[in-house]
Amino acid sequence: MKDQIIKSITDPVQMERLYRSNRNLFKKEFNTIYADFAGTPLVEAWNERLNTESENSVQISKEDIIILSIGTILAYFIAKLPVIAGIREEFFFPRNISFVVLPFLTLYFSIKNNLSKRAVYSIYVLFLAGAIFINTFDTSIKSDLVILSTIHLTLFLWAVTGFSFIGDFKNREKRLAYLKYNGELLVMSAMILIAGGILTGITIGLFQIIGIKIENFYFDYIAVFGLCATPILATILTQNNPQLVGRVSPVIAGIFSPIVVVMLIVFLVAIFVSGNDPYNNRDFLMIFNLLLVGVMALIFFSVAEKSGKEIKKSSMAILLTLSVVTIIVNSVALSAILFRISEWGFSPNRTAVLGANLLILINLIIVTAHLFRIITNRADISEVGRSIATYLPVYVVWTFIVTFLFPLLF
Repeated sequence: MKDQIIKSITDPVQMERLYRSNRNLFKKEFNTIYADFAGTPLVEAWNERLNTESENSVQISKEDIIILSIGTILAYFIAKLPVIAGIREEFFFPRNISFVVLPFLTLYFSIKNNLSKRAVYSIYVLFLAGAIFINTFDTSIKSDLVILSTIHLTLFLWAVTGFSFIGDFKNREKRLAYLKYNGELLVMSAMILIAGGILTGITIGLFQIIGIKIENFYFDYIAVFGLCATPILATILTQNNPQLVGRVSPVIAGIFSPIVVVMLIVFLVAIFVSGNDPYNNRDFLMIFNLLLVGVMALIFFSVAEKSGKEIKKSSMAILLTLSVVTIIVNSVALSAILFRISEWGFSPNRTAVLGANLLILINLIIVTAHLFRIITNRADISEVGRSIATYLPVYVVWTFIVTFLFPLLF
């Protein structure tokens, strides 16, 4: 290997082939001859590549550790407010679950992006206004409205957190990056929770062996603390070490896209064969819409992962098929909602679902049109990304309407 490296020291293609043939041996032999060839651009580039800190190492700065520690402690304090202040948990958590972590993710991104004080103050005014609004909700108001406002407030504050991530709201590439971050956050959080679950089982099992039951204490304090830390830690890891899950998300999207296409087609056929339908079954319609949201998320994350990269026609064909089938699913759900409205009139739930489905249908048609243009060589994947990023504020406006205006309208 050493002689081969010396012979190919000015040939970048052959050097890369040697490196890939046996990376560890290549590094060892390269370091032995480095002093003899130091100073040439190609040799210096290889030295940097081989001997700087490994890109596979996990990097967390002191500033990140401070943010993680303070954020987790404060999030834990909020999660324990029902115990500290004697508040009913069934009242507190549905209304305030978004305030446990999102403010501290916002803090992290605000610091990282050097947001102006005015921007930071504006963001936290929105958080404060949301907290006051949802916790002073008139309890005599229909429970449907409370649930709708709570769900959409979480989505609205998720968008507010996104503003701290994006910094410049006009930056459409950063909007798409925020979607990508959410996919990576889910993957990293899942891995942390799996590891935490294994540690929990081992810890409780060890204490049981010596006759000490720590389950109640462990789940009331340590597990809650870990849950509060998970999204903050996952965010710090993904932002500082994108390689940790950067290769996982595309694989997941690539594997599940064709599987979901087949599942949706079989599901649509099964609807007609079984005789079940979403027109008269409210629970069925709810599951139908959750399925729709999940598929939309898969399309968005797939596009976010492929944006700016070289793509295969087969991948685009799968995404186009998925989009078309999802439009059919959306149309069935939309017709079911319109049927229920014609039968029983407008209600907060039916109106909210109608609005969301219309927005998703329009978004899907736009995405499908761009995907078709890509298949026919009249556009590239970046156009799909831009269309998604441009449309995101429409969803934000809708979450604001449902959260704050529906209680007045109904």
